[in-house]
Amino acid sequence: MMKKFEPSFTLKNKHLQTLYSSLFRKNIPLKMEIQKYTLNDGDFLDCYWHKKPKNSKTPIVILFHGLAGSYKSPYIQGAMRELSKNGFASVVMHFRGCSGTENKLPRSYHSGDTKDALSWINTLHKEYPNSKLFGVGYSLGGNMLLKLLGEQSDSSLLSAAISVSAPMQLDICADTMNKGFSKFYQYILLKDLNKHLSKKFDTHPMQKFLSIKKEDIKKLNTFWKFDEAYTAPIHGFKSAQDYYTKCSAKQFLKDIKTPTLIIHSLDDPFMTPDILPQADEISNAVTLEIHPYGGHVGFINKTVFKPDYFLEKRVSAYFKSFL
Repeated sequence: MMKKFEPSFTLKNKHLQTLYSSLFRKNIPLKMEIQKYTLNDGDFLDCYWHKKPKNSKTPIVILFHGLAGSYKSPYIQGAMRELSKNGFASVVMHFRGCSGTENKLPRSYHSGDTKDALSWINTLHKEYPNSKLFGVGYSLGGNMLLKLLGEQSDSSLLSAAISVSAPMQLDICADTMNKGFSKFYQYILLKDLNKHLSKKFDTHPMQKFLSIKKEDIKKLNTFWKFDEAYTAPIHGFKSAQDYYTKCSAKQFLKDIKTPTLIIHSLDDPFMTPDILPQADEISNAVTLEIHPYGGHVGFINKTVFKPDYFLEKRVSAYFKSFL
C-alpha cells in the first residue's frame, strides 16, 4: 500500500514541485531502442523502447508525454527506470514531431488526438499478444489517454491505466495558464510550439490551411490564440472553444471500463480544481487520487537536496498490482 504523498515543508511550494525536476534533476542515461512507426496517412511516430520485451509475457507500459515533452523529459526517464527495476518493458510514444524530428504533414498533435495512440496500442497487441499492456499519460498525454479509454470503453486493450496531472477541462486550463505566474509556463510552452509552427511554414503551404501568415506567429502568445489560429483549423475543429469542448477528457470518464488511476494535485498551477470530476461523472473503474500538494507532474518528497520521486514509484506499484 502506497503512503499518502506528503512533501516536506521545503517542497510544498507548487512552483518548486513543478519546476524542480526540470531545473535540478540530472539526466538519467537509459539505453533506448527506436522504433519508427508508420501511420496510415503516411506520417510517423518515433517510439523509444527501454528494455524491449525479452519473452512473450513481459508486461509493457506505454508512456504518453505531455505538451512539448519527449523521451528527454525527467518524468519519462524516471518512470522508465523505475518500471525497468520492476520487470516492465516500457516505450514512450512520441506525439507527432516531438522526438526531435519534424513530422511530415502540416498537422501536428493535440490533447484529444486518440487515433495515433490507438493504432500504436493495436500494433503492440498484435506483436506481443501474450503481454499485458498498460498505459500512463502525463498532462496532455493524460487527457488524451482518458479520452481514449472512454471512447474504447469495453474494447480497450489496456489492462490498467494511469493519468497524471491531466487538463481534463481544457478551456479552464487555457484560462488559468494566462494568469499570474502561470503565464511563465504558458510562455515556455508556446515558445516551443511557435518554433515548430514556424518550421511548418518553411516546409508546407500553410496559408492554404490557416488564416495567419508566418510573421503572425509571434502574436500567438496565449493558448487561446494558438489553438484558435493553428490547433483548431489544422485538425478540423471550428474554433479553439470547439476543440476544447470536444477534447476535454472529463466528459469521457463515465464510459471508462479499464481500471484507471487519476493522480492529481489541488495546487496544480496549470489548472484549478474545477477541472476535477464529481462522483457521478466517473465510472466505477476510475479511482481519483487527489493530493493537496504536488504541483504539475511533480510529487517530489523528502528534501530539496535529497529528493525522492513519489510519482514514478506510485506508477510502478499500481501496475504491479495487476500482474
